[in-house]
Amino acid sequence: MLVSWNWLKEYVALEMSVEELTDRLTMSGLNLEGVHHPLESEVAIDLEVTSNRPDCLGHIGVAREISVLFDQELSIPTPHLVESTTKASDATSVSIEDESLCPQYIARVIRGVKIGPSPDWLVRRLQTASFRYNSEKQEYETYRPINNVVDITNYVMLECGQPLHAFDFHKLHGEKIVVRRAKSKEKLTAIDHKDYELSPENLVIADADRPVAIAGVMGGADTEVTEGTTDLLIEAADFAALSVRSTARKLKLHSDSSYRFERGVDPEGIDWTSRRCCELIHQIAGGDVLAGSVVAGRTEPPTRPPIVLRFSQLKRILGIEIPRETATRILVELGMEAGANPDTHTEFVPPSWRSDLTREADLIEEVARIHGYDKIPDDADVPLTASAPTLRERTVNTVRDILTAAGFFEAITPSLVTADSGSMFQSRPDTPPLAIEHSDFRRLNTLRQSLIPSLLESRRENERQSNANAQLFEIAKVYLAAKPGAAEEQVEPTMIGLVTGRSFRELKGVLETLAKRVNRTVTLEVKPSGIPQFIPGRGAEVLLNGEMWGWLGELDPEVGDRLSLQDPVTVAEVSLAALERLTDLTPQMEDLPKYPSMQRDFNFALDESVAWRELADTIQSSGGPLLESVEFDSQFRGKQLGANKKSYIARVTWRSPDRTLTSEEVETFQKAVIETVEKKLDASLR
Repeated sequence: MLVSWNWLKEYVALEMSVEELTDRLTMSGLNLEGVHHPLESEVAIDLEVTSNRPDCLGHIGVAREISVLFDQELSIPTPHLVESTTKASDATSVSIEDESLCPQYIARVIRGVKIGPSPDWLVRRLQTASFRYNSEKQEYETYRPINNVVDITNYVMLECGQPLHAFDFHKLHGEKIVVRRAKSKEKLTAIDHKDYELSPENLVIADADRPVAIAGVMGGADTEVTEGTTDLLIEAADFAALSVRSTARKLKLHSDSSYRFERGVDPEGIDWTSRRCCELIHQIAGGDVLAGSVVAGRTEPPTRPPIVLRFSQLKRILGIEIPRETATRILVELGMEAGANPDTHTEFVPPSWRSDLTREADLIEEVARIHGYDKIPDDADVPLTASAPTLRERTVNTVRDILTAAGFFEAITPSLVTADSGSMFQSRPDTPPLAIEHSDFRRLNTLRQSLIPSLLESRRENERQSNANAQLFEIAKVYLAAKPGAAEEQVEPTMIGLVTGRSFRELKGVLETLAKRVNRTVTLEVKPSGIPQFIPGRGAEVLLNGEMWGWLGELDPEVGDRLSLQDPVTVAEVSLAALERLTDLTPQMEDLPKYPSMQRDFNFALDESVAWRELADTIQSSGGPLLESVEFDSQFRGKQLGANKKSYIARVTWRSPDRTLTSEEVETFQKAVIETVEKKLDASLR
């Protein structure tokens, strides 16, 4: 933001040197970029204005900062309009079809203006405040005057930070304004004389039958002010920042106007800006200002909730004592309204131009920067309290430790994928993916619903770099829906994704280890999954204590072929929140077994429809009180077994905590297992 030294003096006395002024502004948050002399007797100060301070994108905002820093009186001009007897509402009308994108629109009409060159003082100020270096041409450029009306709209914008636009009133069809979304493929020729194709995501200013401006970005050539213009419609409005930013980026059309609307304007300063612009036009270009204005949208200013400042927090956070009276004076001079003023705290209502002030810490920062950061000694005693990690952080750290110990490497991949890569693994095929219209990455315009596609691409890149069998995991969000206020797990759940060259059984063991380390009492089960990207019969849904946790399976070779993967891949994706709910990281002690165990292997032939879990549960329930574990060893299918038959080998372990088991005892348990399995599952022992 370039500000003119001579222009600033219109609002505040500058009794200090340029060096002292820029030093104080820098220490208060407006960093100095440079000082220039674009014209004789003119000084332009280039300030870096952060995105949260749009109030300083005008000379009045910077002057307000100076007045508080140097305890000077701030003088803001009060517009005085000389209006005709004809009402503006009799000459035009304004309607807004979507007030969420345009909360307020104010129109004023001026008749009988005389278009011509601007006076020298106006041109000098615009040239001083628009002095820029053109890196392409490698030379400095300054403002080129257009005509008195357009120059005045630019002048007022640089004065207060609120953009305006002037229409040739008689070129508006129907002499009316309609603020609406653009129609699909509707076109407009802007004042840069380039054609732009619009879409319903773009907000436009239209007349009775066509768009005449891109709202908040740029006006149209059909209604621009020219030498033949006699009547004007002056626009001052509030446009939604996100809408303006989206439109400017999509059209690759950025302007001083869009720069300010993208950061937000003062909702209570719009009418002042309109009156100020019309006052200057009347003084410089003549004409009759029609009485009143035509206002559409918001008629009352938005509410500004008060913020409570506890004065004890100043010392606690800043480490120095700042008197209550000093803090109150600073905040009031910055435009805040102070409520009741007891000894301990005060309520402050932020000014309309400071939408960034929302909490107590913001007020403390305001006091600190005006009081002076240089007054806080380096050794100021600021009490600190060590924070304890949250349950989510402890769970994530445990997951990282376990997976790293299991031989996996953590990956970080983009949240955006291409539509093609996102389809490589669809765990939720009934949920349509979310697409974004604007992306900084070419072709990456879909929000991922799974971590697996990105991890598979990372594995492929590792193979191309001769790093075979990269075992990768990632802990990150996936994006399922756009429902404000919905539970996080329904909208942006955090998942744990894994890809490896290990077998289904091995990766299932990794998940079992992960679950048991987080909570040793949990049970992990699997059941067949219908995800089409798994090899038939080699994919499963993973259940944790009977509730859905995620998916596990070996990928179909077709998926690997799409990515040109060299080796087969097994993947898993499970919910972090489901794991977090069961987290119990308190170490538990158990005595080591004192007596030996006894094992038996059972080879059962069963129907194809019988799952391993059914067999394991049956053995568990019939194996007696000393049964310690039931483990899967292998499975077999072949002609020897017959059609629709398979066999499982189960390794069963018994152990007594107080004695050595005898073969006779184990044979009794073994007999009970065989009888129960044969009877309940229609199995036969091979």
